Amino acid sequence: MDYKKVMTASSLMVGTLILAACGNGNANGGDSESNDKVVFNLPAGAEIPKMDGSLATDGESFVALMATQEGLYRQDPDGTYKPALAVEEPTVSEDGKTLTYKLRDAKWSDGSKLTADDFVFAWQRLVNPNTAADYSYLMSGVIKNAEEIMNGEADPEELGVKAVDEQTLEVTLENAVPYLNSLLTMAPFFPLNEAYVTEQGSDYGIDSDHLLFIGPYTMTKWDGTGSSWTYERNPDYWDAENVGADEINIQVIKETSTGINLYESDDLDRVVLTEDFVTQYADNPDFVTEPNSFSYYIKMNYANEALANENIRKAIQYSVDRQAYVDRILQDGSIAIDGFVPHGLAQNPETGEDFRDESGDLAGYDLDQAKEYWEKGLEELGTDSVELELLGDDTDNAKRSSEFLQAQLQDNLTGLKVNLKNVTFKSRLQLNTDGNFELQVTRWGADFADPINYLELFETDNTFNTSQYDNPKFDELIQASREETADLEKRWGYLLEAEKILIQDDAAIAPIYQMYRAAMNKPDIENWTTHTVGADYDYKWITR
Repeated sequence: MDYKKVMTASSLMVGTLILAACGNGNANGGDSESNDKVVFNLPAGAEIPKMDGSLATDGESFVALMATQEGLYRQDPDGTYKPALAVEEPTVSEDGKTLTYKLRDAKWSDGSKLTADDFVFAWQRLVNPNTAADYSYLMSGVIKNAEEIMNGEADPEELGVKAVDEQTLEVTLENAVPYLNSLLTMAPFFPLNEAYVTEQGSDYGIDSDHLLFIGPYTMTKWDGTGSSWTYERNPDYWDAENVGADEINIQVIKETSTGINLYESDDLDRVVLTEDFVTQYADNPDFVTEPNSFSYYIKMNYANEALANENIRKAIQYSVDRQAYVDRILQDGSIAIDGFVPHGLAQNPETGEDFRDESGDLAGYDLDQAKEYWEKGLEELGTDSVELELLGDDTDNAKRSSEFLQAQLQDNLTGLKVNLKNVTFKSRLQLNTDGNFELQVTRWGADFADPINYLELFETDNTFNTSQYDNPKFDELIQASREETADLEKRWGYLLEAEKILIQDDAAIAPIYQMYRAAMNKPDIENWTTHTVGADYDYKWITR
């Protein structure tokens, strides 16, 4: 069985943007040294929280892991999934549930050989409850026995993955899901060198000196918490001849004005623009807009007495003017969204209709309804006022967003006081993981091109469900969509119904917008690759 047939049947769309431009710019990205090295100076939006592929959960970590590691598959610049550490497509059993992969003759950065046991170790470590890996849920319902292991009902050694020999990996599936190849490009599915990880113990991944690499680049100058690091071409990478850059220097840029100054002085090859600079630079020939799959929303914690009330949540959902938000605050091409699953992610397997269009508007802006829900909720709570804290990031853009939402909620809902708490990206992630928030401005971007990747986050037992949402019918629909791999139209219907329950019926979250990124790139950059699914950027091919 050819897995390409399954991917075609599912009609999933992966959006990919490649910006390729030619020019005679400085090949050192602002560095005046006269040599032939291809060097870039690029920004990051935040510090890297984790470089342990089993524990990473955020966009910055996934970009760094994509630059320095690799899995069985990699997403090409055109968005297709191609074998990477796998030599070729797997041989597949008659029932479609046992896949056998042949591995490339690849080496880790310490010279040791990649073996099938590196995948076995990494995958077993991911689902081991002792690891407490948030992304272990990706294997649930996909890899045989993963869910039982995560629930403590089976040993990690019973996971459906086996080293047949050093270069042969056998994977046994629970369900032959149509998005498997997409999963295999993700950091949680990357191999780990067991001897090295075991030797490092708790020090593994704490900085660039405690990591091994098997991807296009190695990493240096990362101390585990700092705001800068460097990628260097990996001479031992199996596809080194197609790696575009010799060196990529990364600097965390939180203030757009700082990034623009560095860009205009040729000390930075790219700058991401926030709304207050978009109009100013929209006519600049370097200006670009990049679609992605990030859905931003207000997450509401059911542990809070007021937010456990359905009418209070619906009042919050209906009181935010999403269109005004994208028009006045963002101004970068982002679009208001009245659901959770973004536009352009996936299409109906029979009709080709986009999921977002077919699901429709599930959360509107209606002040009359908002006030009606609010008054009902206050009456049920036996109070005339509610005080809530809104958690967000500490960037300039995030602070302005928080202030806009604060004003909307307080102005539209009489008796509501919203206090703002803006913290570093890393701190917010930890507060989210701990469930230590009331309202939170957060986002989710697609790890793979299927609506389930968004909706399953709110299953009762999902590790990302830190708002304590619990609806048995919703859980049943998500599980049914995992198990239904033959009738893809029927599966599609389960997912449509699940989103309606989450947003329209239960108002578990308040959707805000789907992000588009505005930026300026130096005109001599070639093969700049962004993906709407998986890591935002892939630096493998970037060159001049």
